[in-house]
Amino acid sequence: MKVKFFSVLAVAALLAGCAGNKPAEELVNTNQTAQQSYNEAKAVLDSGLYSRAIDLLKGMESRYPFGPMARQVQLDLIYAYNQSGDIKQSLASIDRFIRLNPNHPDLDYVYYMRGVSNLQSDENSFQEFFGVDRADRDIASTKQAFDDFKILTSNYPNSKYAAAAKTQMIIIKEKLVRHELLIADYYSRRGAHLAAANRARYVLETYRDSPLVPQALALMVKSYDELGLTKLRDDAKAVLQLNFPDQQS
Repeated sequence: MKVKFFSVLAVAALLAGCAGNKPAEELVNTNQTAQQSYNEAKAVLDSGLYSRAIDLLKGMESRYPFGPMARQVQLDLIYAYNQSGDIKQSLASIDRFIRLNPNHPDLDYVYYMRGVSNLQSDENSFQEFFGVDRADRDIASTKQAFDDFKILTSNYPNSKYAAAAKTQMIIIKEKLVRHELLIADYYSRRGAHLAAANRARYVLETYRDSPLVPQALALMVKSYDELGLTKLRDDAKAVLQLNFPDQQS
């Protein structure tokens, strides 16, 4: 293990001194075979030097665009971009890979990485660090992440990433419910009671297994009452009292 550790450090130290402005293909050592060049790039990637690994992998992609390791290089680039924080480029690489390789055996991994990357693109580290609930933000990428994980679990149910994807879908679903309820509450506080009721009803119809359904029903009761829609109010109240008797409307 020590030999491997020092070899990785040696590669990293050697590459750290390379000029950073060279074209990508010039970073590949022409005295090495394609396999040797890939092994070098992979060692740098495994050591956590993601920016340097990206340079080397892009160099390989330029010099060997149709080689036997071309697809693996592209997969490694997806991971390297993600780990370096370049989520936009990670997603671009993912979409390109899916488009060009619709039957690749590692598509389950690619869809998993797309879900992860879409989640990351909606994150705000500063607010999450201080515990601020950001369910009121624009969550288009979070919705896309849910769809990505759903594709993975539906098309590749035996994938080693399927269990993690299902866990993420549960977490995302609650974020989506909170998002809808915050918007409904916003409408309610501004007197747009029909819009509030419709948002709450959407939660009930779409996410009926969510633990936040009682809140949606309570908001429907309040909104229909404000609108004078007594039949709809009483129906919502009856459902609330029957299924969630401890919930105050």
